[in-house]
Amino acid sequence: MSQKQRVNFGSRLGVLAAAAGSAIGLGNIWRFPYELGQNGGFAFLIVYLLCALMIGWPLMLSEFTLGRMGQSNVAGSFRSITHVKHWQWLGVMGVGCALLIMGFYSVVCGWTLEYVYQAVTDGFSGKTPTDLSQAFTAFSSDTTRPILWMLLFLLVNCSIVLAGVQKGIERSAKMLMPFLFLILIVLCVRSVTLPGGMEGLKFLFAPDFSKITPSVVLSAMGQAFFSLSLGMGCMVTYGSYISKQANLERTALEVTGLDTLMAILCAITIFPAVFAMGIDPSQGPELVFITLPTVFNQMPGGYLWAILFFLLLTIAALTSTISLLEVITAYISEELRWPRKLTAILVSLLIALLGVVCSLSMGVWGEYRIFGLNFFDLFDKFTSYILMPLGGIGISLFMGWHVDRKRLELELSNEGTLKLKYIKVYVFLLKYVTPLAILLVFINQIVGLF
Repeated sequence: MSQKQRVNFGSRLGVLAAAAGSAIGLGNIWRFPYELGQNGGFAFLIVYLLCALMIGWPLMLSEFTLGRMGQSNVAGSFRSITHVKHWQWLGVMGVGCALLIMGFYSVVCGWTLEYVYQAVTDGFSGKTPTDLSQAFTAFSSDTTRPILWMLLFLLVNCSIVLAGVQKGIERSAKMLMPFLFLILIVLCVRSVTLPGGMEGLKFLFAPDFSKITPSVVLSAMGQAFFSLSLGMGCMVTYGSYISKQANLERTALEVTGLDTLMAILCAITIFPAVFAMGIDPSQGPELVFITLPTVFNQMPGGYLWAILFFLLLTIAALTSTISLLEVITAYISEELRWPRKLTAILVSLLIALLGVVCSLSMGVWGEYRIFGLNFFDLFDKFTSYILMPLGGIGISLFMGWHVDRKRLELELSNEGTLKLKYIKVYVFLLKYVTPLAILLVFINQIVGLF
């Protein structure tokens, strides 16, 4: 597809909102706060920020640049930049990664809608932590309810992508992201003003450099990489919609900064409230779907705060899944020359099928396992442990070593109209530091499986 034909985001705000929305997902809300609190507080934050600059920023800038240079979907962009055809398979792998992530992630997104419903109907009231734990287990393993919520979520997701880049993706991002930020600020203020809430801030931000071990550094590297939605085609696809007048260096820095800010705000939202109620923090979905409803039960005005929090979860999930669906839709519609709307519908139906398999694997199909994992966990680990790191390493090597340096500088400088402030640092990180760091994360995760 030629540059003249390709639709662009209509504004700089639209680019930031869409890209930041893609990066900010459920992992920011439950994983980053736990990592921050358990691994040295402010000391971990310093390590994380360094990793975000050394891994996240150069790779995000590379994905934006790859997409804008190629002016196509993630596989087509590789193909339009180089005559070496095998590079395009790196893009195809990104599409496959996005599809598998949507398969299990859409199930979790359905859970967020269920919990919005529970919050609105005051379903948490009077329940003990044991009751809430049993309720979560019963719901997630149920045959029909999680699937119905997942289908509703996918319907909303598909309708946004059907509306197109500007009227669908950009418009929804410009509405949802400010609302997401506003909810976070309100929840932060309420959390830190609870009696005992300051203990949660101390737990989060009191620096403890004694906890910074090699494994913690690897955790920070992994969090910086996975938090920014890298290695699965989202930022390449969105990069192809960025105008030739945009400053990609600045955009990548701003998106990285916004993602980090949101992650910190999520930590400030969760941990002061957890500490104020005398509850030990826990990792993963348990923190969100079991521990926090217990907190809201004990909190004055907890009914309102529960609704706001689970709305926050749903919005964060939606802004991420929009980008994942767009990766697959753009690839299939452009490569096969199918109508975009038909493609989005067919892809959503395929994702729904995968989602049904993943959801049922939490319950009645739990006995069916591959490598000891149910389908939900298999999709999760295969994408996050293998496909995403390999995609990140491949893009680093392609942009750092294969693309001509002069061509790269011309693209980043908008044909010489912008002064490049960080080009030498960027190229050095991209060639040597970023791929090595992602490789270490990859090896660490693979070793951890066995």
